[in-house]
Amino acid sequence: MPTDFPGTEGPYTLAAKLIGSHLVDGQMRPGDEIGLRIDQTLTQDATGTLVMQELESLGLDRVRTELSAQYVDHNLLQTDEKNAQDHEFLLSACRRYGVWFSKPGNGVSHPTHMQRFGKPGATMVGSDSHTPACGALGMLAIGVGGLEVALAMAGRPLYIRMPEIWGVELTGELPQWCSAKDVILEMLRRHGVKGGVHRIIEYHGPGVATLSAMDRHVIANMGAELGATTSVFPADDAVRAFLRAEDREDDYTELLADEGARYDVAEQIDLSTLEPLIAKPTSPGNVVPVREVAGEPVAQVVVGSSANPGLRDFAIVAAMVTGRQTDSAVSFDVNPSSREILEDLTKMGATFELIRAGARIHQSGCMGCIGMGQAPAVGRNSLRTMPRNFPGRSGTREDAVWLCSPETAAAAALTGRITDPRDLAEELGMAYPELNLPAHASVNTAMLVAPLPESEAQQVELVKGPNISGLPDFDPIPDLIEAPVLLKVSDNISTDEISPAGRALPFRSNIPKLAEFTFTQIDETYPARAAENASSTGHVIVGGENYGQGSSREHAAITPRYLGLRVVIAKSFARIHWQNLANFGILALEFENPDDYDEIAQGDVLRIDGVRDALRAGTPLVAHDQTRRCDVALSHRLSQRQVMAVLAGGVIPLLAE
Repeated sequence: MPTDFPGTEGPYTLAAKLIGSHLVDGQMRPGDEIGLRIDQTLTQDATGTLVMQELESLGLDRVRTELSAQYVDHNLLQTDEKNAQDHEFLLSACRRYGVWFSKPGNGVSHPTHMQRFGKPGATMVGSDSHTPACGALGMLAIGVGGLEVALAMAGRPLYIRMPEIWGVELTGELPQWCSAKDVILEMLRRHGVKGGVHRIIEYHGPGVATLSAMDRHVIANMGAELGATTSVFPADDAVRAFLRAEDREDDYTELLADEGARYDVAEQIDLSTLEPLIAKPTSPGNVVPVREVAGEPVAQVVVGSSANPGLRDFAIVAAMVTGRQTDSAVSFDVNPSSREILEDLTKMGATFELIRAGARIHQSGCMGCIGMGQAPAVGRNSLRTMPRNFPGRSGTREDAVWLCSPETAAAAALTGRITDPRDLAEELGMAYPELNLPAHASVNTAMLVAPLPESEAQQVELVKGPNISGLPDFDPIPDLIEAPVLLKVSDNISTDEISPAGRALPFRSNIPKLAEFTFTQIDETYPARAAENASSTGHVIVGGENYGQGSSREHAAITPRYLGLRVVIAKSFARIHWQNLANFGILALEFENPDDYDEIAQGDVLRIDGVRDALRAGTPLVAHDQTRRCDVALSHRLSQRQVMAVLAGGVIPLLAE
């Protein structure tokens, strides 16, 4: 890795080294647009079907990355033919374009990629917002929209705004009954869901050495809930031990920040002072100590997901329930994060202990995390070791999902109420379990399908069942936009609320059908009202702060655009969704004066004139509210590259030009 980067001065942070060694365009100044060479890509089935359709639209012959991998981990339940059709299509596309294919049930994309392909020093983009989990290995792993992944697979750079580097120094060691989940919950308790926007979080300090690679995965994974561009950890002895256990020690390279590295923002966490924490419904940022809400009744406990995927996370739960029965009122669900983890748990005897205690063992996959099964009862608390608890994400519209550590989850499963595991230990005389985890993982590649040789791949035809639609054709943005505000929403609207998962998930490759679910979490009438305007003037949406937080799913831009959305005006945008809007020709504008949000009402008709000339010239825009007879000043943060995409109607039409 280079030791000097033009336009910057050392000593360097690890994040600066990773960026600098892959920089192909721009200067490493916070806020400037930069282009990065991408080594690896990750796609999963809920977003990957569109990526493969985008590769087809781009006319790609074969991926040009060092490695690209496609995982089937979201749409696992084959309650009818739709998910199976997606799986067939994805396998054929992987064979056609030279992509690794991870079969259904092999594992959740993030930990499985870390086990099989993650490599210190590499860059990766993924069409999943939790892609930064691989930062646990010293990678620069960034979640983006599917179209940007497709472009990276075609050999094009990733363009992002250069983030600030936020150094979080870890000292001390976690106390008993606390684990890595409590570290990231502490970050969310301090900073909320917007604290990491336009930042890379770099963890350093002596406390890092006390965390395993999979512990770091937990923390890096949920950096997405802070809104961070990504999170990175050093590649040190813990990373070497992880890769050795996976028979991949040859992929290890030591990567550390320079001594005395300077961070744009600095913070410290003394791990020894942490206590068990929990995020209350309905935001990952709504964090309190477990003891503050102890005694709340619990009807469901779900262990698993990319947010707590390590063998240790399941083994600690098994050890806590050994010889005990879970509460009769609790549904105790376990989602192994990979086949490898399930195999190791079984060899340890932990699977038997979980089953004996009353656990329901599910497939290795995302499952309840994305609302694909395990939907909780209405009005009943569900405790989950998962990353998100946005309204309705579980598959139940009126859900009550709490996010917690495996220790807190196990304590609730045993007692039937929210319980601090320290209090349970005192009540039962339970010592903190000593886990004897295997030094070598049960490496099993049987469910990974390697890319075909290029000569054979050229002969492969894409398999498209009836549920696989093509990408819609979108027209250029007009110079005059005169359209109604069909929807006005509040702060922190998530992409789960724009394009829901659960029952809508099987339609992820069928845009016309998926569009029928758009914004129905908020307003069931929106799709019909939008469809009425789509053929004429289109429409506008008005939002508050952090519009589009959460999942990277580009469906949250495509389906509203399919229904006629031309402009979103908000106080501020979440990074990935903001880019997705531009990718599909939707103009993302911000209030010059945030108080003007209150001046526009749903149903008002807005007129924005001279749109194309203003975008080309970089001049401000004004929305005239014809209903209230007032003007609202607007601005945008789009780069010239993004402006060209919006003018053309999206990136694909722009490339076609």
